[in-house]
Amino acid sequence: MATAVPAERDAVASGLPTDTGTGVDLLVAGVGPAAAAAATAAALAAASAAGDPYGLVVSAGIGGGFAPGAPVGSLVVADAITAADLGAETPDGFLPVTELGFGRVTHTPPAPLVDALAAATGAARGTVLTVSTVTGTAERAAALRARHPRALAEAMEGFGVAEAAAVAGAAVCEVRAVSNAVGPRDRDAWRVKDALAALSSAFGKFPHVVEGWNSHD
Repeated sequence: MATAVPAERDAVASGLPTDTGTGVDLLVAGVGPAAAAAATAAALAAASAAGDPYGLVVSAGIGGGFAPGAPVGSLVVADAITAADLGAETPDGFLPVTELGFGRVTHTPPAPLVDALAAATGAARGTVLTVSTVTGTAERAAALRARHPRALAEAMEGFGVAEAAAVAGAAVCEVRAVSNAVGPRDRDAWRVKDALAALSSAFGKFPHVVEGWNSHD
């Protein structure tokens, strides 16, 4: 389980059941896709070298939500993890790196796991965008939605975690609790504590869902 900061890790940890072993390891991977990829890759490599490789990596934390599909306090489970600003600005608009002939911009989590997590937690399913610069204007929010009409949330680590998981041959998923609306930055309207509480509640159900997914995978 990779989070960006200790507060997110603590929220996940407080939600996990304590009466049985969860089989969940928690990692504070840092802020942004590069830090998240590097820390996750190191953890995956260490586990593999020890003969106990991970089968699933989860990017978890809080993030911004696109109205009206992901209001503040709600949960989003990614059915696509997309690097929204990996590419080039051109006179004709933004081009993703794939249209320049390189790499990839989207990872797709296992659909049965996404469905099970959404059903168990009441989360919405949609694209979670990974950005290196958090959106702070209505214009950029509108541009992102125009390019990614299924986007429900924005965060900074998911694609980095997914890249590391792909190299290691592990599945990936992303869970975000919405702390603020994507758009003009209004810190007074943010509800970080509510989002962290929602994250804790979601991960109270997580081990059972993953066990069920593993048994049918």
